[in-house]
Amino acid sequence: MITFSQTVASVLFLCALTTAQRGDYSLPPEACTPSDGFGQYCPTTCGVADYLQKYKPGVVKDLRDMEEILLDIANLTKGAQDRVVYLRDSETQAQKTSPDTYIHKSRSMLDDVIRFEKSILTQEEQIYTLQSTLAANDKRMLELKQLALQLDQKCKMPCKDTVEIQPVTGKDCQDVANKGGKVSGLYYVQPARAPAPFLVYCEIDSFGRGWTVLQRRRDGSVNFNRNWIPYKEGFGYLSPDDSTEFWLGNEKMHLLSVQSSVPYVLRIEMVDWDGKKKHADYAMFKLGPEADKYRLTYAYYFGGDAGDAFDGFDFGDDASDKFHTSHNGMQFSTADQDNDKYQGSCAKQDGSGWWMNRCHAAHLNGKYYKGGTYTAKDAGQHGFDNGIIWATWHSRWYSLKETTMKIIPINRITAGGQQGGVDSFGKGDLPSP
Repeated sequence: MITFSQTVASVLFLCALTTAQRGDYSLPPEACTPSDGFGQYCPTTCGVADYLQKYKPGVVKDLRDMEEILLDIANLTKGAQDRVVYLRDSETQAQKTSPDTYIHKSRSMLDDVIRFEKSILTQEEQIYTLQSTLAANDKRMLELKQLALQLDQKCKMPCKDTVEIQPVTGKDCQDVANKGGKVSGLYYVQPARAPAPFLVYCEIDSFGRGWTVLQRRRDGSVNFNRNWIPYKEGFGYLSPDDSTEFWLGNEKMHLLSVQSSVPYVLRIEMVDWDGKKKHADYAMFKLGPEADKYRLTYAYYFGGDAGDAFDGFDFGDDASDKFHTSHNGMQFSTADQDNDKYQGSCAKQDGSGWWMNRCHAAHLNGKYYKGGTYTAKDAGQHGFDNGIIWATWHSRWYSLKETTMKIIPINRITAGGQQGGVDSFGKGDLPSP
């Protein structure tokens, strides 16, 4: 069915056509374009009249329908007006009968307005704070960008994906130095009985001496409270710049120490928390095989200024202190393999592996205590002296800051006995052929 709007539009269109073409018979025939809407002839006045007569009944019906709809709308409007009047009258009456209620509501609205104002002020303060934080972050970002540019300038060289390992190899670090190794760093060595080469850190000095480093303590970054297998195989981290902590491994130490007819000197270097440095040297150092629990042996104290703590120390607790705290000839102990001379477990109570007696006067694998001094309470459950100890230099309640254990063939050191310490390494000690 044609809607009223469509009908009105059609009527207006037809009226416009009628106005334009009424009585216009002067147009040439070729100007007339037939239209299906007006039959087979051009829309002249007669054609328009016929068109209107054809659609008149539908238009009349649509107009009647519109009248009914308008009547319904008028009725609804009248009802809405009546409702508005009723509400106004009710409001007026309520105000007359209960003014306090409206006063209370007004006050409540005022309180709400005040509360909203306070909330807005609080939010504005938060916005100011956030803006300040944003400004600080912007400043920080600018600083970071400047730092990134500086780092970018320093990083023009391509990064290395692997740790730099020196190309020279040998049976130990002295052999490496003899073969042309000039700088300290990481090298592969393969002792005579070793089934395969392994990585070590070599200290090579200006005299051509090559020290094979066995242990390094620097900052407490590595946990030395380990069981037998880690101590056997080694743990920690080897680094080309010698900045890390590690235990090379008892099996590697054994293979290094027994491979040559030329015995080794074990040097122990220590640094306390005041920056003072001392060392102790032991001649003919060896570690036995695993079957003998990596037993520590040496011939004699070769020298140094730290004192001979490996020989034991008289703590004043018992007459046998010195005998029971010596380390020469002791087997290696860990918490899971107790090979000491104590009825308990020195390794378990001190929390590390070491050549324990009953228990120690030297203990370089002990717990790392920053600052040096510690107490029995600090030592925890057992309360024993479990720090990094060298009793002939500092008290057993003083934990050293840095330690190093390293070996070198004895023929690379010219002076012996008690004088074979620091002086012999700095004066006229030229490498032998």
